[in-house]
Amino acid sequence: MKTKVILFLSGVFLGTGALQAQANQECATTAALAYSDAKAKNYDAAWTRIETLREECPSYHIATYQYGERILKDRLEKAPDAEKKAIAQELIEIYRERLQYFPSKTDEGDVNADIAQLTYDVKLGTTEEQYEAFDKAFEQNPNSLNAKSLYTYFYLLVELQDAGKKDLQEVFDKYDVVIAKLEQQENETAESLANLIEKQEAGEELSAKEKARLNAYEKNLVAYSAVKGSINAKLGQRADCDNLIPLYSKDFEANKGDTEWLKRVNSRLSAKDCTEDPLFVKVSEALHQLEPSASSAYSLGQLAESKGNTAKAMEYYNQAAELQEDPSVRANIYYRIANNLKEKGQYGNARNMYRKAIASKPSLGRAYLQIANMIALSANNCGDTAFEKRAVYWKAAEYAERAARVDPSISGTANETASAYRGRAPQRQDIFQNDMQGKTINIGCWIGESVRVPNL
Repeated sequence: MKTKVILFLSGVFLGTGALQAQANQECATTAALAYSDAKAKNYDAAWTRIETLREECPSYHIATYQYGERILKDRLEKAPDAEKKAIAQELIEIYRERLQYFPSKTDEGDVNADIAQLTYDVKLGTTEEQYEAFDKAFEQNPNSLNAKSLYTYFYLLVELQDAGKKDLQEVFDKYDVVIAKLEQQENETAESLANLIEKQEAGEELSAKEKARLNAYEKNLVAYSAVKGSINAKLGQRADCDNLIPLYSKDFEANKGDTEWLKRVNSRLSAKDCTEDPLFVKVSEALHQLEPSASSAYSLGQLAESKGNTAKAMEYYNQAAELQEDPSVRANIYYRIANNLKEKGQYGNARNMYRKAIASKPSLGRAYLQIANMIALSANNCGDTAFEKRAVYWKAAEYAERAARVDPSISGTANETASAYRGRAPQRQDIFQNDMQGKTINIGCWIGESVRVPNL
């Protein structure tokens, strides 16, 4: 009897194993055909098998969901508007199934970011539901939202505020967060671009991959610039002094001992130049008493400057820059200091401050453009011969061109400036007559740089 039981159980296990092996083989065969059709863009045939894999072999391979996503995105792009929502719902299911069966190979924040953008693009759900989808993705992983999604995220919040469903303060708070994230991405991209530009300017040949990256960086900077402009436009008059002063004045007494609140208010009023109102003075002084910081020092610098005390203002600004941890804010402080020095004709010191601004924010094209302008203004003073003096304009043009490349928002002005400077530099006939082609000219005075004469 005992032997019969053992034999029976062995048969069951063997039979189960055989069935499992057969099922695995069927999954492998179906997957091979599905993936092959998908690669060949035979999407209808591939989709039928993808559906079978999702139902019968959901954990077979992540490629099931990758190809499924590709197929549905293609359908979504080609479908009439009446069919888009149904396709989008199916695509959302694909995203969720991938996260369910391959969690270690799927970033939940990225998935939710894709779902959020999809719900907005095809108008699934209410504005509140769409916003919550973006908010969920951002909270899980701020890096999951690209430039387009960050704009949509903020756009939906403003729409809700316009409808009376969100507070104005929440709009301001989210603006700060979104702009900070965009500027972080922008700065990282600009820094990478600057490294490749320097390699080019040094005469080194870029590899095919480096050229591709350079083009991608420049396109991304254009996107970041456009999105920041759109966000600022969407914020519009909500962030002007007429709205900010009443909003913060009514809450000052209750929050004058709250350093975080004072910092936010101080930063907002400062950014919008609402520095003439008594509220700005009260906030700045309260903040400096509670916690001397970069923000309070900068505000006191603005107050000193508004009263005509430039020396005291510069003292506060330098203190603010040294204390400031946010690189974008620090860059703006250095930029303001540099502008003051430039106005006084202290070009060498101004350039040092512009360079500090660039070091903090590599995408600050305005700083490069200011250096270009100072160099151009110094052309007659920084060369021994007429040719050398005019050669200074080549160096000015280089800085203007760099400004255009790292900051697309000013590319039109910067490129026009560079072209004008090159027009003032020695031309082909001048180079030929002076036998200077390909030679290096060391520029004296405060500039202290060199420029290579173009080859004819």
